[in-house]
Amino acid sequence: MTETWGPDDTGVLTLPSGLLVRGRGLRNPLPAGPEPAFGVYLLGRQPPPVAWESRWLHWPDFRLPTDRVRAREVFAEVLARAATERVEVACGGGIGRTGTALACMAVLDGVPADRAVAFVRRAYHPRAVETPWQRRFVRRFDALV
Repeated sequence: MTETWGPDDTGVLTLPSGLLVRGRGLRNPLPAGPEPAFGVYLLGRQPPPVAWESRWLHWPDFRLPTDRVRAREVFAEVLARAATERVEVACGGGIGRTGTALACMAVLDGVPADRAVAFVRRAYHPRAVETPWQRRFVRRFDALV
């Protein structure tokens, strides 16, 4: 069993259940401190290898995940693992796709879909979930299979 993040660690979002998930931008240096045990990378092309277990979710910049059902499965895996592991979700800049993924995880964690974007903007980054279609994706996330 690995320890989880601290609530004050860089980029960490505390979900209503108390689960901690780190969001970050891959164009920025890896934050100081312990490495993740598991990462999900939201990119238009396969990310470079990392020293920890990871998943790649095909998600072009400023767009939506190409496989929305798989996205939901991966987000659920992140939440399950966040109970005992340091998990991170990251895209290029750490705001749009990462914010959208974190908002969807907030919905899975009990935040009403129509409040999830505001929750993530308040608790993670004020510009999270950048595009109108990303916001709509979060609002409709409950309806995904």
